[in-house]
Amino acid sequence: MQIYHTKGTCSRQIFFDVTKDNKVTDVKFIGGCSGNLQALSKLVDGMDIDWVIGKLKGIKCRSNTSCSDQLATALQLYKEKNNL
Repeated sequence: MQIYHTKGTCSRQIFFDVTKDNKVTDVKFIGGCSGNLQALSKLVDGMDIDWVIGKLKGIKCRSNTSCSDQLATALQLYKEKNNL
């Protein structure tokens, strides 16, 4: 399980996993808009990491970012850390 501490959003943390074949799973946000973030988590479950990053990166809400954008950032950092 990966943990990312968000910046500039109502959610404070994002938990997630990435499978061996680069699929995003088990996304859970701590804080934020519960219903919207539960829906986002279900929508990206099982999706390719690059697809999720491509779709969510740059979505703005507050502070020039959003929970979706922060998930994309967390996944991008995961990729960089793991040389994917």
